[in-house]
Amino acid sequence: MSDLLARSSAHWSEAGRAGMEAFYRLATDDYRHLAEARNWRALFEGAQARAGARPLRLLDVACGSGKFPVALARHAGLAEADLRPVETSLLDPSAFSIAEARAALPAPFRAVAEHETTLQDFAPPPGGYDIVWATHALYAIPEAELAAAMARFRAAIAPGGTGVIAHSAAAGHYIDFHRRFLAAFGPAGAAPYVPAETIAEALRAQGAEVDVREVLYDSAAGPGDTAAVEGYLQRCVFDTRVRLSEMEDTAPLADYLAACRRPEGWRFPQRVWLMTVSG
Repeated sequence: MSDLLARSSAHWSEAGRAGMEAFYRLATDDYRHLAEARNWRALFEGAQARAGARPLRLLDVACGSGKFPVALARHAGLAEADLRPVETSLLDPSAFSIAEARAALPAPFRAVAEHETTLQDFAPPPGGYDIVWATHALYAIPEAELAAAMARFRAAIAPGGTGVIAHSAAAGHYIDFHRRFLAAFGPAGAAPYVPAETIAEALRAQGAEVDVREVLYDSAAGPGDTAAVEGYLQRCVFDTRVRLSEMEDTAPLADYLAACRRPEGWRFPQRVWLMTVSG
């Protein structure tokens, strides 16, 4: 297990629940923006038309706490769509995350399988899934394992199915902040997160056609939300060693955070690629 995956898994645990909840005070909005960024209802209804009488099959890669299906039900019209129950397989290296996601799933999603593993170690079943997604889910994959992970992602998509990856671009907060954090605080030799551009390159190197839509927004907090902002930033890098005050005093984070802190509150600039791959 890589150091990053180990630290990520430690945060996705009952012991890390307080930090997780602090993170989601800002990050839950990521999923609303993704839910509003494309016509998900049309995607699901088209897939259901092709599937006919059987339920849709969905793979949620690195499912986390199940925030994305909740956002789709609330903001993308899936709760009102004419769909059979969506048979959802939850994949995550954390048993805690799988349990959280299962408990959070709204209609029309229905959990039918659990896979406690990483994407790169996952063996997709014969026939694959109608829809496969990974939403802000691939940050803990080492770059050396990215090609294998993308091969498994593509193999999981059924013929005629759709794969969707949402991931920060190099200039977006999650990638830029992590790179600056490593420069300021280490640990020495730690690799930065791979950006969306690298993921798209890995997919195209395997012959995939990748459609990219860029989603721009700010993750926001009020001027007095210091504890929430600190928890959010610590979880962005899966590292609770460093307090917000230290981050604001240490280059190259200091200038970045100064630009994010405004009189009306905090604004962290997100630049997310929404990538679609056909089966």
